[in-house]
Amino acid sequence: MQKKKTRSLKPMRKLWAWCCIRTPNGFNSGKDFKDNNIVFNRFFEMKMKYDESDNAFIRVSRTLTDKVSDLMGGLFSKTEMSEVLTEILKVDPNFDKDKFLKLCEKDIIPNILEAMIRGDLDVLKDWCYEATYSQLAHPIQQAKSMGLQFNSKILDIDNIDLAMGKMMEQGPVLIITFQAQLVMVITNQKDEVVEGDQDKVLRMLYVWALCRDQDELNPYAAWRLLDISSSATEQIL
Repeated sequence: MQKKKTRSLKPMRKLWAWCCIRTPNGFNSGKDFKDNNIVFNRFFEMKMKYDESDNAFIRVSRTLTDKVSDLMGGLFSKTEMSEVLTEILKVDPNFDKDKFLKLCEKDIIPNILEAMIRGDLDVLKDWCYEATYSQLAHPIQQAKSMGLQFNSKILDIDNIDLAMGKMMEQGPVLIITFQAQLVMVITNQKDEVVEGDQDKVLRMLYVWALCRDQDELNPYAAWRLLDISSSATEQIL
């Protein structure tokens, strides 16, 4: 039997806005991200076009390079990335790009993303900077105050890439891109679906800014989410 759906819950609109739709202001947790919003927007738009295009030329170009930075025409210099990596190596001499991406795949992304779509505020708070946590937590808190339950799940995480580095006031920041397949479902106390669809898979493209806490010597506990942007397409199961 198909469960009843309603579409009149404003908190759910807000919830879906940060889970599934690109944030209108791009990065906003730090002044530098605000100042460079146009640059970030261009990066995000080019990344989306690169990933979604069916153009033959673009398909051929994928065989030549998978580096997003190659498409950016030098917007983010190698010097800036080197500066970020040098800063990280000061406290983590064993830092390695491949190991970092593996850490993202196995630990950082699943923990944060699961907390986001399942409404686990305690876990989310551990992994986010205060401003980011506040932005993500607000719609979750609203939903929970209405007695709603999060029944979403992650199906797959792939195509993780290190896109660029940026020195911020908070510390060295690495910006990663990845794709995830999610089923987003929120139910009320009667187990009725009030948002989402258990028969639809959302294909998400995420851009995350991860900042390293330079006071934390343990590399597995040093990374936190500074900001996030995303875009979604959906497919029927």
